[in-house]
Amino acid sequence: MSDLAITGLLIASLFLILASGVWIGLTLSGVAWIGMQLFSSRPAGDAMAVTIWGSSSSWTLTALPLFIWMGEILFRTRLSQDMFRGLAPWVQSLPGRLLHTNVVGCTIFAAVSGSSAATCATIGKMTLPELTRRGYPAHMVVGTLAGASTLGLLIPPSIIMIVYGVTAEVSISQLFIAGVLPGVLLAALFSGYIMLWALRHPDQVPQAESRMSFMQKLSESRALIPVVLLIAAVLGSIYTGLATATEAAAVGVVGSLVLSAAQGSLNWGSFREALMGATRLYCMIALILAGAAFLTLSMGYIGLPRHLAEWIASLGLTRAQLIAALAVFYIVLGCFLDGISMVVLTMGVVMPTVQAAGIDPIWFGIFVVLVVEMAQITPPVGFNLFVLQGMTGRHLPWIAKVTLPMFLLMCVAVTLIYIFPGIATWLPQQMTVR
Repeated sequence: MSDLAITGLLIASLFLILASGVWIGLTLSGVAWIGMQLFSSRPAGDAMAVTIWGSSSSWTLTALPLFIWMGEILFRTRLSQDMFRGLAPWVQSLPGRLLHTNVVGCTIFAAVSGSSAATCATIGKMTLPELTRRGYPAHMVVGTLAGASTLGLLIPPSIIMIVYGVTAEVSISQLFIAGVLPGVLLAALFSGYIMLWALRHPDQVPQAESRMSFMQKLSESRALIPVVLLIAAVLGSIYTGLATATEAAAVGVVGSLVLSAAQGSLNWGSFREALMGATRLYCMIALILAGAAFLTLSMGYIGLPRHLAEWIASLGLTRAQLIAALAVFYIVLGCFLDGISMVVLTMGVVMPTVQAAGIDPIWFGIFVVLVVEMAQITPPVGFNLFVLQGMTGRHLPWIAKVTLPMFLLMCVAVTLIYIFPGIATWLPQQMTVR
């Protein structure tokens, strides 16, 4: 059979199995088994056992459940309330005032969460009622929260960066550090948009509350100090080479337990809920990764990635055209799949093409995370849209409409990191790798 016919058969098998209600991890394994059984001479059962065991026992993956657990622990603390109270005095003088708490709050929580949906839910449960009560326009409150919460994927520690690092065989520590400046850039774009909107619509921005002195602001923000120290400990240990990503994750878990205990929110019930929540999420991701590893092996034996890379090379696309095509591809794919599935499904095929084009895999990882972020706010399968629908009771089309400016700002961010790749690659080049 031709490569096109084989690809069509495997894609049809993928959607057929998914439509039957089978978990995506098992679906990937099933498609891989079909490919190896029909188009390869290697026994599929033997290859499945070796590959799934190898991917599941990877030491690199140890960081994933630890960072997920850290986020689950902090999700059950008073962090969102403390964050709003601590940030509000500092943003009162900016155009747009308390709308910036969505952006800054999501940026801070993203540095201890790693999940876009968790960031959206945690910050939203405090800012949505508070900003609505103060009279801020609903479309700006929901839109800025939807966009800013996607920073949970870009600012380390990021779950999807770990998944990309494992599937693309790239240093997770370097990926984490590479996400810092693009994350700050995206947060600055969101805040800049809020300021421009506020300057154009001053009548829609509520009046500032009573002004505080500098010392009063510091007093209100004192509850944020432990979280900032935790973020500094986790990221600083990675950047300086004192710890690997896995060791830094362990530091993060211990620090989050201490912080939760100090707040009085740590008890047997919350500890058990956090542990079980992290276990369930990790098991889901691990199953997807195992299926993806087997699918990647199957594609390698069939030769599809190599043939695709050769075909794309024969088109004579420039690097800019290739990146633009991949951006469109991932945005369209994101309309139907979640971010982790997008990464694990495509890396086995896309990476040979990217490497052949001479694209830095660290830079490409940040690019992929950015376009996956866009997928979080694109219907019909935009996870952040579903979270916000549940929290606000609004219709999905309305939420998608008010998040469109954030989507366009993400397109600007992708363009900027392409024109200035050092935004993503400079910090990793400076760090001490351990």
